[in-house]
Amino acid sequence: MLTRRHFIITSATLFSGAIAAPAIAQDNVEFDMSVTRPDPDPNSNNPWGLHPRFMPTRVQHNPGMRAGDIHVDAVAKYLYHIGDDGTAMRYGVAIGRRGLYVPGTFRIGRKAEWPSWTPTANMIAREPEIYAQFADGVPGGPENPLGARAFYLYTGGRDTYLRIHGTPQPWSIGTSASSGCVRMVNAHVIDLYENVQVGATAHLYPA
Repeated sequence: MLTRRHFIITSATLFSGAIAAPAIAQDNVEFDMSVTRPDPDPNSNNPWGLHPRFMPTRVQHNPGMRAGDIHVDAVAKYLYHIGDDGTAMRYGVAIGRRGLYVPGTFRIGRKAEWPSWTPTANMIAREPEIYAQFADGVPGGPENPLGARAFYLYTGGRDTYLRIHGTPQPWSIGTSASSGCVRMVNAHVIDLYENVQVGATAHLYPA
């Protein structure tokens, strides 16, 4: 079973002013995500006003991580995409609200550009005042809740209805705001989309 025992903030960063990322412990294996190549001025390309730590940052990871996998730190609100050169790309995310976020290990069963969206029956039953009006679905576009790109998380051959996706609400990044999915800024999920293959594994750690 996927577990998250603790986070360890690294004692030093490789660049002055960079924010150290945590090491995630899964069973007895830790991987250290210390910053290696941060944007020297994250706010220079940050029209959303995000905290600099939520901007895309290249970080190191410990040996043994599988290239192509995704790891979501639900506490720090980070998503890591593991590269094949000893580094990973780190992005800020939003996760599900209390009781709606679902940790686990999933397979990316498919991915889509400008996906359409239909709320689940559970979403409509839970908050009909918000979701009932969209029961017939919403076509893809800038205002679609799934944003510019979506990764569909599967368990075996079953769609879990959990997604890693863009959002028209970039101000929610760094919070617990969604109905269970992992949200990213549209520009960031577009960047990630080009580098993630169908069949990759996504590890969502407990909050």
